[in-house]
Amino acid sequence: FFSYDLRMCRCFSFTESKNWCYRSAFARSGLQSTVTDLQDGTHMHCWVPKHPNHSKPNLLLIHGLGANAMWQWGHLVPHLTPHFNLYIPDLVFFGDSHTTRPDRTESFQAECVFRVMEAQSVRKLSLVGLSYGGFVGYSLAAQYGDFVEKVVICGGGVSMEEKDLSEGNFFRVSDLEEATKILVPQTPQMLKKLMGFTFFRPLLLGLLPSFFLSDFIHAMFSEYVEEKRDLIRSIPKNRKLSDLPKISQPTLIIWGEHDQVFPLELAHRLKRHLGDNAELVVIKNSGHVFFVEKPKEFYKHLKSFLLDPHPNLIKHTSMAQNHN
Repeated sequence: FFSYDLRMCRCFSFTESKNWCYRSAFARSGLQSTVTDLQDGTHMHCWVPKHPNHSKPNLLLIHGLGANAMWQWGHLVPHLTPHFNLYIPDLVFFGDSHTTRPDRTESFQAECVFRVMEAQSVRKLSLVGLSYGGFVGYSLAAQYGDFVEKVVICGGGVSMEEKDLSEGNFFRVSDLEEATKILVPQTPQMLKKLMGFTFFRPLLLGLLPSFFLSDFIHAMFSEYVEEKRDLIRSIPKNRKLSDLPKISQPTLIIWGEHDQVFPLELAHRLKRHLGDNAELVVIKNSGHVFFVEKPKEFYKHLKSFLLDPHPNLIKHTSMAQNHN
């Protein structure tokens, strides 16, 4: 059935059509596609402003696991471009970014993104990281403190520890290998399971026909399968909260109330770790992909935090309490 689905989706690919729509929308928003050769076997694709406006702040949007950067940020780009110079990379092994280097850590991903920003002559920026992108963004803020001004972590479980996995404290699976198969799905059944974990109400998504799901897998998950799974395997390895650096930038933590991938406790754990320098907003009636389920609320918090020249952590903390 899967091969039949693939033959069906090659006749007309909704995913590739949507890719074309996103590329057109990004271009209309003043962005252009670039590839930077880092001269070490690594090539990084990134959407950058065609004509950066130096009166606007710079904003880096870092995607999570799953689809490419266009799919994860496409709905927000038209709303953000009036206020920011946007930089939207594909992380290594996503989109048109790849490497021959063996490093699979989020620290390596952060280094690659930083070097792309250097090549674009970006000296200061704020960043938003979704899920796995939160790990990369946090690492970027920790490694390059003077470069990063503000940080937004969206459902990125950077405060997790290796023991959380063995104790079953997050992502209700039997072991890490099962998690890699779900997070990098190769069958419609696994993709449905992934949607079940990430959405608060996935019932309608579960009714999507198999040929549509096969098309999406073929377009988004057929390349660099083991490399992507290695990225996941590297996340919890020897991870301890006591080793997590405390970043100094004003930090907004946004989380879905019913996140099944990284439970809400990890958000509170990160808030405690960072103290008064961080604020937590919980989005009610949403899951791991709250930025898809509640885009207006997500954008409201982003805009308030990123455009306020003097972020008032007390004000935002009270907002978080209102959402709990």
